[in-house]
Amino acid sequence: MAVLIVGGAGYIGSHIVKALQKDSREVVVFDNLEKGHMESIPEVPFFQGDLRNKNDVKGVFKKYQIDSVMHFSAYSLVGESMKNPEMYYENHIYGTLNLLTAMKDFSTRHLIFSSTAAVYGEPLKIPINEDHPASPTNVYGETKLAVEKMLNWFDSICGIKSIRLRYFNAAGADPAGDIGELHDPETHLIPIVLAAALGERENITVFGNDYATEDGTCIRDYIHVNDLSEAHILALDYLKSGNNSDMFNLGNGNGYSVKKIIEVAEKITGEKISVRSGRRRPGDPAVLIASSDKAMRVLGWKPGFNDIESIVKTAWKWHRGKAKTWITNKPGTEEQRHKGTKEK
Repeated sequence: MAVLIVGGAGYIGSHIVKALQKDSREVVVFDNLEKGHMESIPEVPFFQGDLRNKNDVKGVFKKYQIDSVMHFSAYSLVGESMKNPEMYYENHIYGTLNLLTAMKDFSTRHLIFSSTAAVYGEPLKIPINEDHPASPTNVYGETKLAVEKMLNWFDSICGIKSIRLRYFNAAGADPAGDIGELHDPETHLIPIVLAAALGERENITVFGNDYATEDGTCIRDYIHVNDLSEAHILALDYLKSGNNSDMFNLGNGNGYSVKKIIEVAEKITGEKISVRSGRRRPGDPAVLIASSDKAMRVLGWKPGFNDIESIVKTAWKWHRGKAKTWITNKPGTEEQRHKGTKEK
């Protein structure tokens, strides 16, 4: 019996695939390769399909024996969600509905869902714990929250147990340097800063330098992708042990400003990074820091990469090494993949 990793060729999904394999667990990856990379999941059973296609979703459950699911398939650009809300409603809600329907039909009862701190909206208190009101300020966060509510109903009606993991800022790369973070377009701060250090960008733009923080720039909580991976495995084992559905924040509990990230990157890379000042982006809170006490207490989780330098070092190893060798959306071999049908 396998764990189905939906969106497993993406940044976070591929790191969790590696962690599960290291733990000698059988995995199957389901991905449409719109954002993912086949290079990140070598020699992994792979089914190419789209959650918005019911035939694709049913197909992977027919082909493989699936006993649990981890769901990472999502769009994640806040600005894009406010320009094209239909993309986010269709992909997140309709796609997840197809997945839950297939899980119901094939008697698969355990799901780990990749959610986001964006469900909280503007913070009323710092650090943010799970009791904080959920009041999203953008379509991205709103659709993630809608999926969380959908999961509650499928639990109470169909018995599908789920853990919703609300990430703060995922960062870093596997310490071996084989897989890492590569988006197109890239919107995450650390890879953008490292691209500038490599000379792939002339400069970076800091959006807002007049926030009520020590240096005037936004502060965020960065959590290493391998620590996220460990939390997902612990959450799955928690459900399989007979526990009820629940939600957990995942962060380090430490905040670092944009200027601090640039300073750390310059120290690690030995390169001076050119910085431009830009206007604040609408909806950017000054400070976002997680309280992950609940995950530590209930799941027994503890971040291993708990300082920003260790996180940036792993990302730098990846970016100066294999990142350039990856080709976006490169297909796998016929033996490695099963191309899903295209009919809606």
